[in-house]
Amino acid sequence: MTLGWTLHGDGKRVAPGDVVAPDERLSWPRTLGIGMQHVVAMFGSTFIVPVLTGFSPATTLFFSAIGTALFLLITRNRLPSYLGSSFAFIAPITAATASHGESVAVGGILVTGLVLALIGLLVHFAGARWIDVVMPPIVTGTIVALIGLNLAPAAWNNFKLAPVTAVITLAAIILVSVLFKGIIGRLSILVGVIIGYVVAVVRGEVDFATVEKAQWLGFPHFVTPSFDPAVLGLFVPVVLVLIAENVGHVKSVAAMTGKNLDHLTGRALFSDGIATTFAGVGGGSGTTTYAENIGVMAATRVYSTAAYWVAAATALLLSMSPKFGALIATIPAGVLGGATTMLYGMIGILGARIWVQGKVDFGNPVNLTTAAVPLIIGIANFTWVVGDLTFEGIALGTASALVIFHGMRVISRWRGTSQEPASPASAPVGAETD
Repeated sequence: MTLGWTLHGDGKRVAPGDVVAPDERLSWPRTLGIGMQHVVAMFGSTFIVPVLTGFSPATTLFFSAIGTALFLLITRNRLPSYLGSSFAFIAPITAATASHGESVAVGGILVTGLVLALIGLLVHFAGARWIDVVMPPIVTGTIVALIGLNLAPAAWNNFKLAPVTAVITLAAIILVSVLFKGIIGRLSILVGVIIGYVVAVVRGEVDFATVEKAQWLGFPHFVTPSFDPAVLGLFVPVVLVLIAENVGHVKSVAAMTGKNLDHLTGRALFSDGIATTFAGVGGGSGTTTYAENIGVMAATRVYSTAAYWVAAATALLLSMSPKFGALIATIPAGVLGGATTMLYGMIGILGARIWVQGKVDFGNPVNLTTAAVPLIIGIANFTWVVGDLTFEGIALGTASALVIFHGMRVISRWRGTSQEPASPASAPVGAETD
């Protein structure tokens, strides 16, 4: 690996139909600007996860920056990506914190990271084909969808506390997404949250007492993890979502750059696992590769990893301001209610997008049942207590999706009732998400 980049052309412009490759860069002033734009792109989604879960925004931003740097190093500077907060962790963190405290939730994140890192090593040495076999689009889409829909009550709990502010926030997000083109349209959630926040300030819903007391400079607040087997069932299913997101990211960047990057899939999974593990060590939210930054790359046609080093450095500097973190933490319930109504719904629909991209045939009872049962389990938050262990909607829904799909598939083939195509090899596999 080298941290040197070849200057693309004259370093000032990108010709029509051309792209700036990961090992290239524009002039440093332009690279700095694009890198900071990546920070803006990831910021809205990255900070809202700790705000919703009660984690420290500054700490999450700190480990997001560290994780991005580690990702670039481990992928040998060949795969441009920013690692921001994963929405898949919101439900397990919320549940674990409520029942066992923040340190146990942090321990769950750490374990999730270790499991993902181990899977990354397996994929690196054994290949990624087994992911397609175990987690075809019907399974992956169902798991992603049930995680988003499982969070619906949390959105309502915030929404109803300040419905006027929540409606304005939600309306702003919706309108910005269709009124503006380019980067502003892509940042509709961030812009909507800012508009909602201003409304909340005017309505007297924001308390700045903690901001006034916070220092301008200082290290983030770190949390030491502790472990309780009772919550692991909440976190481990998140691994499946992170796998889908990372694989989708690799495929998306490959499609946009015209390069085959499949050989980096194992490194990407391992890198995200290590980044999530580090976050779990100190109290940050678990990480994932960010679609928001793919949007920036698509808009600028600049895939230079140099810009992501700039983004990581910028995020690290921002995380060193406790006052900045305290300001983010003042976002009131109404704003969160409006934003999460959109966000959680988007996660649910993302699962449906995976079905569409994978051309899932719901005329096949195996696929229909694989989606139908787990979604109800996730939405209703079925709960199963075994001794000291508690398995809730996401864990039970994930397990049921895997068991139902593979179980019904085996039985239907044995009984000759399978409705799969005659040539399974021709059927689409894999999924792209996030």
